[in-house]
Amino acid sequence: MRISTRAQRIEPFYVMEVAKAAGALAREVAHTDRPMIFLNIGEPDFTAPPLVQEAAARAVRAGATQYTQATGLDLLRERISAWYRQRFNVDVPARRIVVTAGASAALQLACLALIESGDEILMPDPSYPCNRHFVSAADGKAVLVPTTAEERFQLTADKVKAAWTDKTRGVLLASPSNPTGTSIAPAELRRIHEVVSQRGGITLIDEIYLGLSYDDAFGQTALAIDDNVISINSFSKYFNMTGWRLGWLVVPEALVPVTERLAQNLFICASTVSQYAALACFEDASIAEYERRRAEFKARRDWFIPQLNALGLNVPVMPDGAFYAWADCTGFAEKLGIAGSWDFAFETMKRAHVAITPGRDFGTAETAKFVRFSTASSMAHLQEAIERLRVMANQADQTNQAGHKAQ
Repeated sequence: MRISTRAQRIEPFYVMEVAKAAGALAREVAHTDRPMIFLNIGEPDFTAPPLVQEAAARAVRAGATQYTQATGLDLLRERISAWYRQRFNVDVPARRIVVTAGASAALQLACLALIESGDEILMPDPSYPCNRHFVSAADGKAVLVPTTAEERFQLTADKVKAAWTDKTRGVLLASPSNPTGTSIAPAELRRIHEVVSQRGGITLIDEIYLGLSYDDAFGQTALAIDDNVISINSFSKYFNMTGWRLGWLVVPEALVPVTERLAQNLFICASTVSQYAALACFEDASIAEYERRRAEFKARRDWFIPQLNALGLNVPVMPDGAFYAWADCTGFAEKLGIAGSWDFAFETMKRAHVAITPGRDFGTAETAKFVRFSTASSMAHLQEAIERLRVMANQADQTNQAGHKAQ
């Protein structure tokens, strides 16, 4: 059977390949005193809070399970609009909000609406792999621009200017970012958008971790800059609804009918039950619970990152949001007699029964040196993982010392 070139351009999602290997080993060690600890998947260990679960059950009992309009329930769009006013002091009219089947659908709709065959989209390296594949699926080309720790692993206006060619259509950013947990400073983001706008381009920004910001200097939506900024968001991360597959897209008014037409044909609508459930996300009791959980994510970050640094797994930039640690494993890997984060991830899985994500997924700019830890797991799991890594490091030191003495 002939496979389309479009499909062949999509690389494997190595996060999931590692997860499969970790799952197989987990079954073998499940009943031992060291079961697998999963720090590889970016999924909150919290689930939807009680009011959200109850709203979903009410919708099912009431038979509110049929199609909604392609742009989503009007009431949900209004609740999201109100959230922008209350949380970010930004006016985002409900009519510009399109409710989608997760942030993935939002990205697909945006790319299909705006990218022509051969268009190039600038993205930071490292960045979330699926984002570049959405560009590729729309017959565009993601151009990864290497970034540094000094730049917070984010694009700058100067780098956008330098990388822009006659094929460039725009930028796709993420703030906070997966895998680094870093955000773009608002002033720099404004400069980036000015560079893009001056060239007639588009600014797409993935803000799915925006609710999980820990630093007021960064926790601002790009929608405050200009109505032409296109923002992708989700109920998965801050709102803890990963499997409910619900997100949203904020677009300029002129793009709403285009997005609606695409959504009608590709998705019909987002899950109706999930939409009714999401209405309860914005109740005071739910927001209070989300804020408690955000504080817990921050506490995990504050404890875990110094522990990694002490083990020689250096995190060059303290993440200001999300729940990731982007750590240089070079020194630790050398202790083990291996090179690169891919082998290091599998060695950690085998020796410590701790699953982490190698940098291969996220780009090519020194990503072979880095691994991503997810701190979306419980504090108890994070503490146990650090202890196992410490034992692993000590054993490697002892082995190396014995080898030197033998010489």
